[in-house]
Amino acid sequence: MSPIQVAVCGPRECSEAEAEHARVVGALLAEAGVTVLCGGGAGVMAAVAAGASAAGGLVIGIRPDDDPATACAGLSAVIRTNMGEARNAVLVSSADAVIVIGGSWGTLSEFALAHRRGTVPVITLGGWQVLDSTGAPVPNPSITAHTPAEAVGYALSQITAESEAPQGDSR
Repeated sequence: MSPIQVAVCGPRECSEAEAEHARVVGALLAEAGVTVLCGGGAGVMAAVAAGASAAGGLVIGIRPDDDPATACAGLSAVIRTNMGEARNAVLVSSADAVIVIGGSWGTLSEFALAHRRGTVPVITLGGWQVLDSTGAPVPNPSITAHTPAEAVGYALSQITAESEAPQGDSR
């Protein structure tokens, strides 16, 4: 089995509470031996990288530009895509699960792309929830977590459940 990769998405401009959640999520993922994927910039991205790297984890930043100076500290490796926001598709397509912390337009793009992919669990921790025109959650709703530990637990349990499903099971 290949290493588990979890993308953590969130805004460049975030609250201290969102940054703290991201740091804890990063540390918990690293302690679980998970490779952390993020956008490699400021805010939630920098906080998750700091938390994961402080815990000895592997952190990959997938940048929208090609400027090495824009990458945050704490990254083990940087992929400079020079794709702008289109890199969001690369980020979520590379993940076995996506954890969304907070919200911004870029984060909404990652959230939507992860849902559109439909093959990975999407966990929100104070992040986006999208409703249809009747006010009901869109099909394949996110899992809502209330703490960083809950978010990581949901992600890992969903990945484990998928990997243990018999071939051809469409869970």
